[in-house]
Amino acid sequence: MSKFYQFIALLFIFILPVQAFAQSGVVSGKVTDHQKVSLPGATVKLSPINRYTVSTQTGTFELLNVPAGNYEISIDYLGYKPVRQSITVAEGGNTRIDLVLEDGSTEMNAVIVMGDLLRGQARALNQQRSNQNISNVISSDQVGRFPDANIGDALKRVPGITMQNDQGEARNIIIRGLASELNSVTLNGDRIPSAEGDNRKVQMDLIPSDMISVIEVNKTLTPDMDADAIGGSVNLVTRAAPNGERISATLATGYNPIREKALYSGSFVYGNRFADNALGLVLSGSYNNNDYGSDDVEAEWVEEDGLEYIEGYEIRKYDVKRVRRSISAALDYKINDNHILYATAMYNWRDDLENRFKNEMSDMVPVLDGSGQIVGYEGTVVRETKGGIGNSRNHSRRLEDQRMQNYSLRGEHLLGTRLDMDWSVNYSTASEDRPNERYIAFEQEGVGFTFNGDPRIPLFTPSADFNAESLELDEISENHDYTNETEFGAKVNLRVPFSVINDQKGRLRFGARVRIKTKDRDNIFNEYSPIDDLGVLGEVNNVFWPGDNFQPGSHLVPGLFASSNLLGNLDLTNGSLFEEEAVPDEYLTVNYSADEKIYAGYLRWDQDITDEISMIAGARVEFTGIDYTGNLVQDEEELTGTRNVKNDYVNVLPSLTFKFVPEENLIFRLAATTALARPNYYALSPFVASIPSDRELLAGNPDLKATYAYNLDMMVEKYFTSVGIISGGVFYKQLDDFIYTYYDQSYSRDKFAADFPDVQNPVPAGEKWEFVQTRNGESVDVYGIELAAQRQLDFLPGKFLSGFGVYANYTYTKSIAKGISNEDGDFREDVSLPGTAPHMLNGSLSWENEKFLARLSLNYTAAYLDALGESAFSDAYYDEQLFLDANASYKVTPLLRLFAEANNLTNQPLRYYQGISSRTMQAEYYRPRYTIGLKLDL
Repeated sequence: MSKFYQFIALLFIFILPVQAFAQSGVVSGKVTDHQKVSLPGATVKLSPINRYTVSTQTGTFELLNVPAGNYEISIDYLGYKPVRQSITVAEGGNTRIDLVLEDGSTEMNAVIVMGDLLRGQARALNQQRSNQNISNVISSDQVGRFPDANIGDALKRVPGITMQNDQGEARNIIIRGLASELNSVTLNGDRIPSAEGDNRKVQMDLIPSDMISVIEVNKTLTPDMDADAIGGSVNLVTRAAPNGERISATLATGYNPIREKALYSGSFVYGNRFADNALGLVLSGSYNNNDYGSDDVEAEWVEEDGLEYIEGYEIRKYDVKRVRRSISAALDYKINDNHILYATAMYNWRDDLENRFKNEMSDMVPVLDGSGQIVGYEGTVVRETKGGIGNSRNHSRRLEDQRMQNYSLRGEHLLGTRLDMDWSVNYSTASEDRPNERYIAFEQEGVGFTFNGDPRIPLFTPSADFNAESLELDEISENHDYTNETEFGAKVNLRVPFSVINDQKGRLRFGARVRIKTKDRDNIFNEYSPIDDLGVLGEVNNVFWPGDNFQPGSHLVPGLFASSNLLGNLDLTNGSLFEEEAVPDEYLTVNYSADEKIYAGYLRWDQDITDEISMIAGARVEFTGIDYTGNLVQDEEELTGTRNVKNDYVNVLPSLTFKFVPEENLIFRLAATTALARPNYYALSPFVASIPSDRELLAGNPDLKATYAYNLDMMVEKYFTSVGIISGGVFYKQLDDFIYTYYDQSYSRDKFAADFPDVQNPVPAGEKWEFVQTRNGESVDVYGIELAAQRQLDFLPGKFLSGFGVYANYTYTKSIAKGISNEDGDFREDVSLPGTAPHMLNGSLSWENEKFLARLSLNYTAAYLDALGESAFSDAYYDEQLFLDANASYKVTPLLRLFAEANNLTNQPLRYYQGISSRTMQAEYYRPRYTIGLKLDL
């Protein structure tokens, strides 16, 4: 890669002297509305020559290499009146012009005046219209008009996107049926590290929605974008410094019926310009405190000797409190018309505090009658309390402390009239700390059960002689899990005019990128035995949870448990009270250390072929080097050493994109692109764990290849000047070397020797063990259809009817995976890629006038395969989900707004099933949530 940097340096040195002799000038400026709000995505044109450019996120624009002379500059922006203005371009200079647009477009000879909702839609649709690639854009005003607390909830409104939930909040993003690991998330163009220990997923519920100005979803990539985004790339843009003073604040409270607790939230924004507008500053902060919970049932199904039955069953009650704090700052400094510097910082901190009370029936075996029919069950009852130490941080709850930080510095520089450059350096970290996480369990073996026969909401009832108060202590444990990921990034981009067609615009972009990543997971787990007997469950400080209002059904009773205060106040470090013993099988195999280095370079050529057709052609080259260390473990508990593996590979990623605009506001797009997805961190860890007692081997796979995708996309978009769009498109993806979990039931000593020549062979000669490892499959074909419509119904007669607006989109996705082996080594047929939801639907109906806004929003996702098991029987599916949300706001004064929100009015559970829809694996309910608040915007 050093040669690539040398090439850029030489080109830079060569071009600079040329600028001094240029016989042309530069036109630059900013586009704003009459409220001094920057307008991104504005197409700025010069007549009579064919020159144009698009305003950036901050409204700035720049036209290079403009011949000296007189011109007319023009802007047509959805929702605003057109602007035409004469300018004179001086030779060798930078002609600065700031353009202010006025509200109101003309549709069918009527002037359309925008309300608050349409302003945000206008900015978003203009960006989407002017983008060269296929994308969706959501502005902060649109996010604020939906009842969405975090970025994940806002993203599920976008065509082709669905979210997987955690404790009732949208967390993991699925784009066009491709799971989180196949997508990327950036903050102001910089990659966000993952706080989770084993994967690359970015927790979308970590970032409050009110901290983000714009969400950009890029569904096709151009060569200047990071390539690891097969499904798509989500760019979260924080607020930029405003063009004048801005003060905004929000205060809200609410109610969670599931635990009859309150929620609180607040946010603020302050921005202004100083030093004769050369220096801009914006500060944002957000706080959210949500005290709620969930009611859950879970089941584990097995198939044995022709019988299908539940081997494990749990009734769970969760008490959850999530506290989010977020703060960000952005500065820009205009050195002069040719040079601007930017600095941004963001810090997100989320505490997840949880108590879980689990009534578990484990190791259940069926009792058969003489004809082989199941007449009952026998197993073990476990009552487990999950919590944390009783200090001022944990409050006797399990604490999951997640933090994400991002700091960046960048610059934009005009170097003469034919060359501009931008650069950036950034540093990000993400961590998850779970200190003093505790469990206490009481159990009784040999309990008989009867089964209600309902596979969707199972109920197992212990025999009449069972007494929960007599359960004996099984175990007490405490663990400390810690994961940390860091990323340092730097990039430089240069742009020069370059056209091979006379009188048509063309430009050449090229640049380089470096990303240096580290990830470490360091877990520890200990069990504690009391010196003196604590007694049976009925003799300790306990709590009884009845089935009243238990959401899966009041007939399901969680029951009697040790209290969280008892667990939190146990003095486990006191050697006179407890004996401590490490449990290596809980952490030895999962701990690892990872280093990755990614170097990239690209060349992008933008060329207008005619006045209606434009093209982007180019390629990106990415070099990836990994250095991973994992543990070698014998019998789950003996650390016999570590294993270090280094590997590297190069990916070449060409792309070609066309944009055809036969008439104003009608756009056809065609893109043939490539992308990749690197394997999860833990999948690459070179650990090897052997369990002789179970004849089982578990291993990581540092030789995994990155999944490589060929993508073909076609899209047509029709925009309306009164702020609206109708669009439709198709897409196809071929994923080579996709990643799945491989099972081998007949793994031999010879196979181990071939796969791990550097590791001592634990498999005895002549024996067959079970082997589990992540491997590359052959290929997956993914194809689908996207349809979207967004329109204010202002053409309807009368003020009432014209106040309605509709927003709807539908996505169909299908996938076929090849090269997946089952537990017998045979290839499985008709297997889809996990995460591919066949149907996704969003819809909303809104009504707005000068003071009042109301919206009803619906989100539907059909059931889909979530995880592949050893066979079709054990495959896990994420069940269909239907959310209905509502919100309304009222302008008390021009500066003060009262709002109310209601989420999950359908009481949609999180439900997984195994193999077929009737076999429940999990059904977790949260009930609706209600919020009311005030927003002040000066």
